Amino acid sequence: MKHAICALLLLMPGAVLAEDWTKLTGAEVHAALEGRTLQYKNAWQDFRASGRTLYNAGRDSWGYWGVRDDQYCSMWPPSDIWACYDLERSGDKLRFVGDHNDITEAVYRD
Repeated sequence: MKHAICALLLLMPGAVLAEDWTKLTGAEVHAALEGRTLQYKNAWQDFRASGRTLYNAGRDSWGYWGVRDDQYCSMWPPSDIWACYDLERSGDKLRFVGDHNDITEAVYRD
């Protein structure tokens, strides 16, 4: 039985390999987010064409989003500091990668 499972896994390399993530360019980041809603594990976020963004993890939080130097950037008042992240895609999944390799994954909600 153990050998049959090993043989099956060898025939399905995609099942055991890590997902392939592609870093998006600035134009791709904009196209991936504008007018879309993402679902995170415990929250969702709506990216408006106006540059506003609504994040909800039980209550609404309004901020701003944009693209700078091929990264997704956001600012959440009352702070006036922009935080930027690489945006990567694997199939229908997106992930935001911070400077310290902190990762947040999402899928499209709409």
